[in-house]
Amino acid sequence: MQIYLVGGAVRDQLLNLDVYDHDWVVVGSTPQQMLSAGFTAVGKDFPVFLDPTTKQEHALARTERKSGVGYTGFDCYFAPDVTLEDDLLRRDLTINAMAQDQDGRIIDPYGGQQDIEQRILRHVSEAFVEDPLRVLRVARFAAKLNHLGFTVAPETLSLMQHLSDSGELAHLTAERVWQEWQKSLSTQSPHIFLKVLHQCGALKHVLPEIDALFGVPQPQQWHPEIDTGVHTLMVAEQAAKLSDSIALRFAAQVHDLGKGVTPPAEWPSHKLHCHTGLKLIKALCERVKVPNECKELALLVCEQHSNIHRAAELKPATKLKILNKLDAWRKPQRFEQVLLCCQADHAGRLGLENRPYPQKALFEQAYQAALEIDVHQVIQDGYQGKAIREELDRRRIQAIADLN
Repeated sequence: MQIYLVGGAVRDQLLNLDVYDHDWVVVGSTPQQMLSAGFTAVGKDFPVFLDPTTKQEHALARTERKSGVGYTGFDCYFAPDVTLEDDLLRRDLTINAMAQDQDGRIIDPYGGQQDIEQRILRHVSEAFVEDPLRVLRVARFAAKLNHLGFTVAPETLSLMQHLSDSGELAHLTAERVWQEWQKSLSTQSPHIFLKVLHQCGALKHVLPEIDALFGVPQPQQWHPEIDTGVHTLMVAEQAAKLSDSIALRFAAQVHDLGKGVTPPAEWPSHKLHCHTGLKLIKALCERVKVPNECKELALLVCEQHSNIHRAAELKPATKLKILNKLDAWRKPQRFEQVLLCCQADHAGRLGLENRPYPQKALFEQAYQAALEIDVHQVIQDGYQGKAIREELDRRRIQAIADLN
């Protein structure tokens, strides 16, 4: 029995990144031998065992043969005669197809170290096209490693295009799509995930609402980049610089979905996109099983971002109405996230990335002024029932007005 550290742990060590997960491959063993050694079986589709001491996963070396559709349509073969090289050959990218033995020696039969040096994401073999999930995984790794200069090899992008055209992506479950999307949202460059999927033609299959934004023009005076899809990528990039919140980053990526359904006859205007986008966001979140926290923030940003951009023009009563709509009093953190999304939207424009966004401060000042109005004082002044709310709003509107 020989045990090797494999995959991401080896890759991240070589890249001097933090290693969070340790995956091990066992060569020359059988399930019974693993159980006899004290390991606990946990794998359903293929033999995976938990180490009795570390509780880390150890998988028997295996090969896979395509036998159906989708990313689950494989027959696995595991036996003591499966070599380490056989096991590594079935992996997606060369940088994930390396192993380390117990003496620290790197086993790299497919050029992973060279691709790390050249900052290339390259497939291990032509079997790459057998698993549609790999399209999303490569896009996610492109986002994860973009800050280190990694790009997708042209020949790998070509295989991703082939997979996108094959219809295989239709077999990805909503849960797996969201899992990869969510992981990309936690990287330094989440916009790269969407960019790579669009480049290989996969975005129109897995996230068609976002793909529909590409090629849709906007008014050049407000959007020098013109293309709504390009703008969305820029907003996503800016949002990642402002916050590590997955909900905020998600909201930034979907805030303009309504522009994708504006009739071409109305281009480049998109007057109703804050309204039409709500239905699209709800449908997307339902289909991909997006958590409620992400959905709720996205809906608020979609509905209110144009209003917040016009903060300097709004009447005090309108500002209060928006604050009430955002439930800023009970959820101040979410209110701040909405403002940060709007700031990212403002900055996600060609040549305007560093332009100030005073609208955020204007709404924060309005919020603080209104917050100082004490509802208990309103009650002590003799107001009852519905009159309490009316008087509270009146005083808050006046407090906001006094800021000017």
